[in-house]
Amino acid sequence: MSSIGKLMKQASRIQRQMEQAQTDLADRTVDATSGGGAVKVTAKCDGTLKAITIDPESVDKDDISLLEDLVLTAANSALEQAKEISNEEMGKLTSGLKIPGLM
Repeated sequence: MSSIGKLMKQASRIQRQMEQAQTDLADRTVDATSGGGAVKVTAKCDGTLKAITIDPESVDKDDISLLEDLVLTAANSALEQAKEISNEEMGKLTSGLKIPGLM
């Protein structure tokens, strides 16, 4: 088989592996909390949020800005964890190469 043929076959195999990894990452979740557990955010490793849970005891109608800050902190933390996992898993397939559009 020509070297071009081998390269195309290898590229096709890597593409299938990357598609499977992306599917697996969409099913994988991470949790982050803020305010001592008052706010919990679950993010999927495809970069989307799955759930936000707020402890009713932590809600103070006179201090909504605190609750907003807690949600923002937990969401950013969960998304950062998810991004790290995604980059790690995709990096395994690309041997650390940064491929535009994938990371």
